[in-house]
Amino acid sequence: MGTDVGTRATAGRGMAARSHQISRVFQALADPTRRAVVERLALGPASTTELARPFSMALPSFAQHLQMLEQCGVVRSRKEGRVRRFHLVPKPLATAEDWMVGQRAVWNQRLDQLQDYVEGMKTSKR
Repeated sequence: MGTDVGTRATAGRGMAARSHQISRVFQALADPTRRAVVERLALGPASTTELARPFSMALPSFAQHLQMLEQCGVVRSRKEGRVRRFHLVPKPLATAEDWMVGQRAVWNQRLDQLQDYVEGMKTSKR
């Protein structure tokens, strides 16, 4: 029996959504300030003020970094009284990691094939 067209379309949309999420995570992690925030949040939740303390930038500028991390799903925040606290959401990072691991496997296989080819060329010249 053939594959249902609706199932293929749904799978295609799922792959596109995953690809979009991975792109957004890499875009967010491209900035050293945002990477430092992710590293800090790996230790546990923190307030906006706590996260901004090590950086010499205005709080509104720093808040833009937090907003980008939140938009790509790497962090979440909630208001506790007057304080906004952020915590890390590992799933988007794990999705990006899975993609990198897959790419590594592909390139390791290609390099192994290249090595076999070069060694075969050396052997045939003897």
